[in-house]
Amino acid sequence: MAKMTEQEREEFLAAPHVGVLSVAGAPGRPPTSVPTFYAYEPGGEITMFTGTQRRAPKRIDLIKAAGVVTLVVQREEMPPAYVTVEAELVSVGKPTPEQMLTIARRYMPEEHAQGYVQTELGDPENIVTFFTFRPTRWFSSDTSR
Repeated sequence: MAKMTEQEREEFLAAPHVGVLSVAGAPGRPPTSVPTFYAYEPGGEITMFTGTQRRAPKRIDLIKAAGVVTLVVQREEMPPAYVTVEAELVSVGKPTPEQMLTIARRYMPEEHAQGYVQTELGDPENIVTFFTFRPTRWFSSDTSR
């Protein structure tokens, strides 16, 4: 196993991997982890959004309270590789449809991305929250080398 260079890890994170976002749990509770779509450009910040369905309201509160998260992305096929990023919360707000589409288009065809965003924004009981994180610490491994 070999660590990736800075350029390799940033390019790896910029690829459309499904990430696993982890945030510290409430006192006495374990961390919360959830698969997530995200966007990242090398040298930039990580962005993602979540609605208030299911457990998201608690997760949103945990992210705001902790101010830091861990995002793990991995290569699904062999040989295994991963990048783990510890990141600090930069901003929380309401996303624009275009911000949401930028993320959704990374993972699905255009017509599905449009429908996904319309569904998220179209439910008056679903409050969508947009997060921006700044990477602060990186870990990586690529077993192909």
